[in-house]
Amino acid sequence: MTGETQPRIDVGRLWAGGAATALVAALAAVVVVVVARGLFHVPVLAPGSGVGGISVVAYAVGAAVAALVATGLLYTLLISTPRARSFFVSIALLVTAIAVVVPLSLDADPVARMVTAAGNFLIGVVITGTLSGVTRAAVRRPMR
Repeated sequence: MTGETQPRIDVGRLWAGGAATALVAALAAVVVVVVARGLFHVPVLAPGSGVGGISVVAYAVGAAVAALVATGLLYTLLISTPRARSFFVSIALLVTAIAVVVPLSLDADPVARMVTAAGNFLIGVVITGTLSGVTRAAVRRPMR
């Protein structure tokens, strides 16, 4: 039999989806900061510091970078690992769990800790879910 048995990865589509995910994650970060400051009157805590808050731009850029790093991880898994999407979702959710737990362990205002943890959870779920969907669009299964 001649024919392709391996799925084909549309790399351009994968990275375009990753870029779109980065934009969505950055916008989610802006929403988190606006809600934290506007509704709860607390800062989103900066990594490594329980004292001051992170700026909107820094949080949004951090979320976008996280989405691009996740896209790189997804691409690496797609070219090297069976059931790459399952491994990606597992890894991304575990990283999200870390991003949720870290602010809860800081010595800071309890409401700021909770809001930061919830914001990190939202961003992690957005990145994980969106890139999981991008995988379906970027991987072409061969016809049998």
